[in-house]
Amino acid sequence: MAGRSIEKGVTIALEGGELALEGIFLAGEDLEAAGAVVAPPHPLYGGNMENPVCNELAYACCAAGIASLRFNWRGVGASAGVPSGESADADADYDAATRYLGETVSGPLLAAGYSFGAAAAVRVAVREPRIRRLLLIAPPLPILDRELLASFAGSVLVVAAGSDNFSPPNELREIVEALPRGSFHLAPDADHFFMTGLAEIPRATRHWL
Repeated sequence: MAGRSIEKGVTIALEGGELALEGIFLAGEDLEAAGAVVAPPHPLYGGNMENPVCNELAYACCAAGIASLRFNWRGVGASAGVPSGESADADADYDAATRYLGETVSGPLLAAGYSFGAAAAVRVAVREPRIRRLLLIAPPLPILDRELLASFAGSVLVVAAGSDNFSPPNELREIVEALPRGSFHLAPDADHFFMTGLAEIPRATRHWL
């Protein structure tokens, strides 16, 4: 099924209908299967849904039979609005993507994100009961809400880069190991931007998904 899946461009309406986001939907096995929202890194630093890490997450989900929806933050690509690094705007964008996917698939949802997008995934996941799992790639410690992450009842996978000044892997490991259902994977040759070590993303996620 994964080999026959086709990416589909979609429009995601924000609450109130004044703005809309650009997204890419990749179908899973069927509409009764799970679905994953994949959030890109910081919109003010070039973060977009075509980021290689986001692509690898979407393809890994597809290989596991899970539908995925990756999207551009407001003001990025064809998404309407003004780019923003504010957490409230990021949460509203992520919420809109979650609603869209929740109306498309009937199974449980997975919240995924890379860097800035990983921090947003945590904030949204704790208040959305359909989100059962968190998949976080290099969540930056300065903006990662550790209390919210600790309160998440589902399973969590964190992939850390071995040379990451924004997300020191040893500190991330300690946080994950304190979670009741946490899993940790180290990409030893990667830095925060995964210019090398990109193959660790599907390797880390394959069995967990």
